[in-house]
Amino acid sequence: DPDMPFVPSIPEDQFILVEEGDPAVIPCRTSDPDAQVTLVNSLDKSVYALYDTKQGFIGNFPAGSYTCKTMVKGVEFKSEEFLIYIIRATSQLPVEIEALKTVYKTGETIVVTCVVFDNEVVNLQWNYPGKVKEKGLIKLDDIKVPSQKLVYTLTIPEASVKDTGDYECTARHATKEVKENKKVAITVHDKGFVHLEPQFSPLEAVNLHEVKNFVVDVQ
Repeated sequence: DPDMPFVPSIPEDQFILVEEGDPAVIPCRTSDPDAQVTLVNSLDKSVYALYDTKQGFIGNFPAGSYTCKTMVKGVEFKSEEFLIYIIRATSQLPVEIEALKTVYKTGETIVVTCVVFDNEVVNLQWNYPGKVKEKGLIKLDDIKVPSQKLVYTLTIPEASVKDTGDYECTARHATKEVKENKKVAITVHDKGFVHLEPQFSPLEAVNLHEVKNFVVDVQ
């Protein structure tokens, strides 16, 4: 098609996520397989890479913006802009779940964190008793120094007995079919209580001048 030498791209194709060190495909395909295509960066400088008419430019590209150019009967045409993002990721998906405490009273705030290490882009989902009512508030902190970690924090304000149960986070890798899930059990009591476990009998005997220890476990 001389009026549209570049096959239109869907918006999802214009954002390219690539793991560090992996090759990428910039999918500017032409409607004329014999067209001469040039790849330029955001500074309008030519970038040399292998071109496949059915796929586009293939190579290891730095993060940034790229555009393809071609000439048809002396007229220059440009493709859409393609944005490459380099992400830090490992084939493994180390995940840890942490709770400040696992026993709460009614009215307190439940806080659970799920930490994903060494991966910059993941899809993380929470499952917990109050999810149907969307009771939880979710915050993400992307920490890069001294090492890469994503800290997802789930907060349940004004907890009730109904918030008792398993709190589970499931992380899915951005580019690989890898997932990992962790969970912690949380208990919410209607009110606080003290549980005593004396480690001695109701009646104890002691010899004169003997020092006797009485131990009680308190929860």
